[in-house]
Order: sequence, then structure tokens, then C-alpha cells
Amino acid sequence: MEISLGTVEARILGAFIEKELTTPDYYPLSLNALANACNQKSNRDPVLQLEEPEILEQVDHLRKKGLAMQSQDAGSRVTKYRHCLRERLYLEDQELAILAELLLRGPQTPGELRSRCERMAPFNDLETVQQFLQELLEKEPPMVVRLDRQPGRKEYRYAQLWTGPGEKFSDADDPMQSAGSNRKSVGVEQLLSEIVALREEVASLQAEFAEFKKQFE
Repeated sequence: MEISLGTVEARILGAFIEKELTTPDYYPLSLNALANACNQKSNRDPVLQLEEPEILEQVDHLRKKGLAMQSQDAGSRVTKYRHCLRERLYLEDQELAILAELLLRGPQTPGELRSRCERMAPFNDLETVQQFLQELLEKEPPMVVRLDRQPGRKEYRYAQLWTGPGEKFSDADDPMQSAGSNRKSVGVEQLLSEIVALREEVASLQAEFAEFKKQFE
């Protein structure tokens, strides 16, 4: 299945997958919850500030492409939305988790993907991540691409292909891989990012629970 996405469509699909795997009790997502997920300041690159009408328009585009659908529980007054990738592409949780990270944060190494995907799906070791990446590479058409390795770097990075050719994400052009960055600073940044992400998850859950309570008022 050939998939072509715009920036906002990619953000929405990534958010759908992330929330399905991390907070299944609150999935599918209301429009408000989806907006919060798309506009998170952590685990997102770039950070976006999308309004609900724009998100709804892009969800409609995804629905026409067969990648998303409307979901309304019996007795609920809140319309919710979800992705259809699992049904359309027959992907495992680990493959969905990898795609979500690449859609939400851009190109990453297998090591980064293992660390960041653990909250969505289990990976026994780095070799397991590489095996799933290889499976995504061998799909027809391919869903990810391995980028040229930057001189001096040991690991290759991978990018999703749904928003266009991977060449535009070449490591050599990545400003985040500057000579001044080091492993310690990246580690601290990641920990802080995860703390912020947890806080935003709690806030999102509280908003969802408040909407749920309204159904009985």
C-alpha cells in the first residue's frame, strides 16, 4: 500500500499509534485529546501548535486515504478517532512503535529507537530492533530507509518514507548531530523529556476522564 503524508497527517498518525499503545483505556481519541497529543512539547520534533479545526481537516484526509476512521462508543456523546494501520498493513506492535517514533521525532538510530519505543512495545535487545527495522525495509513498498552514516558515527539512522524520500534527512545535514553534543547531555535531555512526557500523559488522562464524567452529568 503506497502511503503519502503531509507533516500534520504524519503527526496525527504518530500520535494515534503512541496513544493506542501507551494508554489503550483512553483510545480512540477525542478531538481534544488528539490535539493535546499532537501538540506535546516532549517526544516531538518539530514541536507544533495545531488548532482543532486544522487537525479535524487532516483527520478527514486520513479517513479518505483509509488510514483513520471515526469511532463513537454506544451511549457516548463524544466523537472519537483512531488509525487503521493495524488492519490495513498487518503490522505488529513493535513495527507500529518504530513507525510512531519516526513519525513523531524524525530519523533515529536503533539504540534511540529501542530506548524510546520501550514505553509502547517490548524489545528484548538491540538486535530485535534491527530485525523489525529490516522487516519494515523489506515491505513492498518499503516503509523505512537506512540513511547514509555520518563520518565519525558508529550507528546508522533510519527514517520513515511516508512523508517523502529519506535522502532529505541525511545525517550530514542534521543540526542535532553537531560536534558540541555529547552522550551525557543527550542522556540528561532524554530523562527530562521523559519526565515532561509523563506529566503530559497525566494531564491528557485527566482531560479524558473529565470528558467521560460529563456523559453522566
